[in-house]
Amino acid sequence: MVRRLGSWFFFLLLIAASAGAQAAEKLNVVLILADDLGWADLGCYGSKYHRTPNLDRLATEGMKFNEGYSACPVCSPTRAALMTGKYPARLNLTDWLPGRGDRPDQKLLRPKINQQLPLDEVRLAEALKSAGYVTGHIGKWHLGGTGFGPRDQGFDFNIGGDHTGTPLSYFAPYLVKRDGKEIVMPGLENAPKGEYLTDRYALEAEKFIEANQTKPFFLYLPHNAVHTPMRAKEELVAQYEGKLTFGKQSNPIYAAMLQSLDEAVGRVLAKLEALTIADRTLVIFTSDNGGLATLEGPNTPATINSPQREGKGWLYEGGIRVPLIVKWPGVTKPGSSTDSMVASHDIFATIIEACGAKAPHGIDGQSFSNVLKDSQATARNELFWHYPHYANQGGKPGGAIREGNFKLIEFYENGRRELFDVKQGENTNLAESKKDVVERLAAKLEAWRKEVGAQMMTPNPNYIPNPQGKDGNITLPASTAEVFGVMLRYEPLPHKNTLGYWVNPSDWAKFEFAVTEPGTFIVEPHQGCGTGQGGSVVAFSVGEQSLDMTVEDTGHFQNFKPREIGTIKIEKPGRYELHVKPKTKAKAAIMDIRQIILKKQS
Repeated sequence: MVRRLGSWFFFLLLIAASAGAQAAEKLNVVLILADDLGWADLGCYGSKYHRTPNLDRLATEGMKFNEGYSACPVCSPTRAALMTGKYPARLNLTDWLPGRGDRPDQKLLRPKINQQLPLDEVRLAEALKSAGYVTGHIGKWHLGGTGFGPRDQGFDFNIGGDHTGTPLSYFAPYLVKRDGKEIVMPGLENAPKGEYLTDRYALEAEKFIEANQTKPFFLYLPHNAVHTPMRAKEELVAQYEGKLTFGKQSNPIYAAMLQSLDEAVGRVLAKLEALTIADRTLVIFTSDNGGLATLEGPNTPATINSPQREGKGWLYEGGIRVPLIVKWPGVTKPGSSTDSMVASHDIFATIIEACGAKAPHGIDGQSFSNVLKDSQATARNELFWHYPHYANQGGKPGGAIREGNFKLIEFYENGRRELFDVKQGENTNLAESKKDVVERLAAKLEAWRKEVGAQMMTPNPNYIPNPQGKDGNITLPASTAEVFGVMLRYEPLPHKNTLGYWVNPSDWAKFEFAVTEPGTFIVEPHQGCGTGQGGSVVAFSVGEQSLDMTVEDTGHFQNFKPREIGTIKIEKPGRYELHVKPKTKAKAAIMDIRQIILKKQS
């Protein structure tokens, strides 16, 4: 009997040991998400200003994606796509939470969106937990508050994650005082004064990895950095010479924030290596949207996304093209790169497949494990975006589709469509020369919107464009122009802030404005023109009234000169349009316009 019990005990030990070995052989996953990090911000993506040695090393040890995309040009929708593998439009969560409210200067009203990640979705942490994983969340959540936080969405552990989109503070104590009460970021109540948040997340990540080194684990590490407010350690800021100069990577505070982020990534990688589990840990690094390239608070813009166009809040490449680096030991070839197109929701599908978890039904994400094994493979041929909102950064509501190298953007205010070959950039609109491609892609985009149940915008009954000021004057900023044609466009970057690329004489612009006190107005365009490029004649008209202006050489297209070109008379209150149309083109480009002021005289 004793011998029989001993045999059973030995057999149970073998089973336990076998189960432990199988658990140890499971792939760990560390998913690191930066906030507002631009595609061109890392050294391995071409930056000569920022210092990112650890992320650059990760790229040399894994695979760098040249055409990785976020699911949205702003944060919360991308985070929802990462957690569910679905397009934000299917989730009806298409803007940052709670989102920008409707305003009188907007033509359209936004649709009502979910204010949290729905609990009936199968979230990534939930799926991995069912497959035997320990799940940890450290960092920014921004997908719902009480009842919808990380612990409610499949995570065993949470530090820092709540409903907010920006940290309460980048330096401890991590709290704010409201209505006489102290509100503290979850799990950070006892932080030492002066501690830097990015460093603290790295410490918590190290502790989580060490505590779970013998178990399969999923660590989701969404940093608050490099999101505004611009706050960094002074000793790091001092390492970056010079001052912020518009038009190039030159923001020393942003660079210091990114350096701290890079150091935090280095600490996580070092901990995996020290515990000898790096060879069975899948590491993924990416961003939730493009870099902040426009003015939004002190010490901004944070960065510039060149050669990609624009940035956060825009459907152009600078707003949705993001860095993506994947290291899967034994699978990815060290130092490899790929031009395969993938997006945020594909990361969900890839992790699920890599970990042997059960894939939920109806996800939009497609695993790109084939690309990780072979950089020449193709993951998908098309992607879609739906952003029915006005962005804080100036981006207008619209949708987009990328199919192969073609990308179509459709703007919801007026139905304008722009077509680009992304391999050639987004400076040349091909909509007129490739009308058949425009119609085909527009039809696919519309069919996709119907399939995912995309919520659309509605007309704003309280829309008041460019209202008359208290002084009687009416200011028409370039940002409010509606453009017609193929090349003319508004350029939002702060070193431009202009209607530019006016190289096609058939392109023209329309400004809407509202008059409450009629009278006679002097028309004053603020016009810029490069050396030797003057001489074009442009008509400014309101109804039947028209004024001609001969463009002056101002020494630079962004050197703007106010020109009083005549008067127009408006006899009744109401809404009007000012049209700006070239009559003759003298040289390579017509002009740039920053604004037009209608100066009331009587």
